[in-house]
This record gives sequence, structure tokens and C-alpha cells, in this order.
Amino acid sequence: MKEFMGKDFLLSNETARHLYHDYAAKMPIIDYHCHISQAEIYENKQFKTITEVWLGGDHYKWRQMRANGIDEKYITGDASDLEKFKAWAKTLSHLIGNPLYHWSHLELQRYFNIYEPLTEDNAEDIFNRCNEVLKTLTVRKILEDSNVTIICTTDDPCDGLHYHQLIKEDKTLKTKIVPCFRPDKANNIEKFDYLDYIKRLEDVSGKQIKSFKDLCDVIDERIDFFESMGCKASDHALEYVMFNPAVDEVIERIFAKRLSGQMVSREEELKFKTAFMRHLAAVYHKKNWVMQLHYGCKRDNNKAMFDKLGPDTGFDTINNYAPSSEMADFLNCLNVEGNLPKTVIYSLNPADNAAIVTTMNCFQGEGIKGKLQHGSAWWFNDHKVGMQQQMETLANDGMLANFIGMLTDSRSFLSYTRHEYFRRILCDFIGTLVENGEYPNDEKLLKEIVEDISYNNAVRYLGFND
Repeated sequence: MKEFMGKDFLLSNETARHLYHDYAAKMPIIDYHCHISQAEIYENKQFKTITEVWLGGDHYKWRQMRANGIDEKYITGDASDLEKFKAWAKTLSHLIGNPLYHWSHLELQRYFNIYEPLTEDNAEDIFNRCNEVLKTLTVRKILEDSNVTIICTTDDPCDGLHYHQLIKEDKTLKTKIVPCFRPDKANNIEKFDYLDYIKRLEDVSGKQIKSFKDLCDVIDERIDFFESMGCKASDHALEYVMFNPAVDEVIERIFAKRLSGQMVSREEELKFKTAFMRHLAAVYHKKNWVMQLHYGCKRDNNKAMFDKLGPDTGFDTINNYAPSSEMADFLNCLNVEGNLPKTVIYSLNPADNAAIVTTMNCFQGEGIKGKLQHGSAWWFNDHKVGMQQQMETLANDGMLANFIGMLTDSRSFLSYTRHEYFRRILCDFIGTLVENGEYPNDEKLLKEIVEDISYNNAVRYLGFND
């Protein structure tokens, strides 16, 4: 029997162990998509309790606590931090096979030097031991200890990027922090609060938005501003990658209808979003930005809890509607127009893996390694099986060696152990191919592939080596 989450955790053969310990484990981290707070980085926040770090906004954990019958008081309610931590410990003990079990214990090991399993019985002791360590563990120290060199946050076009400016001027911070452009609210014309958002864009830009062209002009100016702050990528949360084209006059009529206070039809929504995404993609291509497309999520399914807690509180699910034909048509349109940017495609539904890889490979080229990327296993898929399936599909139908690797997609500063989790699974996957005689035991090539997927590919792809 193997040691619980020991040195060779998830590494099933000698080649895997060699690749991980000698190469992957030594690589720095680039987190090119996350939701952490730049304000907390600049202010070098120090957390008071492990509960604040672990449960302050982690809807992954909240979902499982609810599944374990924990009262909401101990999840998002007014229970004490110790009571919430004990409730989480009670839940964690039953999460056999769940990635949260591995992530939580990796964090305990790497940041708090705690190697015993967390249970309801030892929860108070571990709570106190973690809190002692937190007295000396600031956000910047976490980043430095984790060897994080580059972070791309997620930022709305209306964001003034105040803290990004302060961080840019701070020469003591060793990690490079840059914004990532997330214009979802400008795209979501069907939302009831859409006109409120347009007003915010007007206030930020100092310009009136009376037409679709005006909207695009203002967004373009915000893109220029983000670029001046070091931004090299955008991110889009889509229902699916749609393609429903219409001429400019139709798009202007749809936008004018919404500006008048009327709601648009589903058909009008799709036409508008197609036009808006086509415009953005052209700008990204011109600037050599990376366009990230996340899709396949049905959000806020529990209305009662949404009304009580709001979005991003643990009530989203996988959506199985995503016509790959429209995604192919969208990419083809951009390609024909000469406007296809470097693009990373993620689906929350693992059933879409093969469709993504085979579609994106229709549009590779221009002297760019992996111009179109299958994004790493995301959200409900960033567990061992999900990561293995994503790697297997990419290896089978695409080119795994050009993969840009892992990201956290997290709001927690302790989640960098997910890169370790990913790298262990990656090395085991590659090591198994070698041990099975499916790939040669070529030290130089294996070292290059592992180090590239762990770090180098993403740095080059996003242009941080320029």
C-alpha cells in the first residue's frame, strides 16, 4: 500500500516519478486565468484564519457541504470561523475520490507542513496550527513560496485598474500581475440590467453610446487601455460558441431596440453576440492577444438560493447544448476574414473534448505552435479523470506537446498546488506511455515536453517572453 499523498502521489511508475521530481516540480508557475484580487496582492493581505482562506468564497467547497447536509449557517451564514471549519472537516472526510480532498491536503502539506488527514476529530487542532502559520504567511509570501512568476487576473472593461497601476509601480513585487479583458457584460444584451452597464461604460469612457458602432469604439478604447497595463489576453464566458451572422444594419436595429428599453428576442440576441464577438476577435488578432472562450455552463439554477446569495455561490451545472458546427463556422468566418486570433477553447462538458480538438485543428498554422488550444480541464473537470481525459483527447487527436497547460481559475491564493496536481497527472500520463513502449525514453525530448507544458508553452503563447 502506498503512503497517503506521499512523495510519489499519483506517480505510478519510475519514468513518471523521474519526469515529475526532476523536471515538472522545478518549473515556475504562470496562472494565466484566475479570479484572485489584485487589491489583496498590492496590500499584501494577511489572512486571520484558515476558514477565511478556504471557505471565504469557495463555492466548490460550499456545494459539497450542502451535499453533506450541512446547514447554510455553517457555509455562508453567521457561524464562527471555527464552527465553519469543523463543518468543512466533517464534509472533507467523506469526499473520497473528490479532487477537493487532494487539493485541501496538498495545501495543508505545502503551506502549513501538516501531513495527517483532516478529520472532524482533529479539526480544532489543525485550525489552530494553520492560524499560527498564517501569522507569518502573507499573500506575497505565498506567491513567492509557490514560485508564481506571472498572474493574469480577470477584469471588466469598466475597471479602472487602479491596483494594477499601483502594482506596476511597485518594484518590490517579484510576481508579474497583469489584467485580462473580460467584456461579458457588454456582450450580454439579453440581461435585464444591460442598460445600467451601458451607462457605466459611458461614464468610464466619457462618451455616449447611441449605436453598435459607438459600443465597439468605446470597447476598443478600453482594450487599448488594458493593453497599456500589460494585458495580453481576453476571456469570454459564453453559453456556447454561436454563429448567427447578420448585416450591419440589422445589428444596429437590434442594439437600438435594446437601448430604447425593449428586450430582444433570442434570435436577435444571437445575432448581436455573433457580431460583437467577431468585432472583438478582429481587434485581438490585430494586437496579437489570446482569446479565451469558456462555454458549456448553465448558471444560477437554484432561484431561491440565487435570490438569497447571488451568483457564483455553487448553483451552476454542466450544459450539454453546444453545437460544434457553429463553433467551426465562427472560427472559419474569422479565418476567412483574416481575423482569427490565438484562441483557447474550454468546455465545461467533457463530451465536447474531441469536437474541440478536431475543430481547432482545422485552423492551425501561421507559424504559431498550437495557435488554437484546447484549454485545460475546467471547473467540474479539473480532477484526475477530467485531466486525463483532456490530455488523452489532445494527444489522440491533436498535439499534446504544444499544450499551454494548467491554470487555477481560482479565487484562493493557496490554489497553486493545483499546478502540482496537474503536473503529477501529466507526468504519470507521459511516463505510462514511455513505460508501455508507446514513446521512446528520449531524455532530451521528454524533458522538453514536460517543462514546456508545465510553463514554457504558456509564457511563449501569451507573449511574456517578448
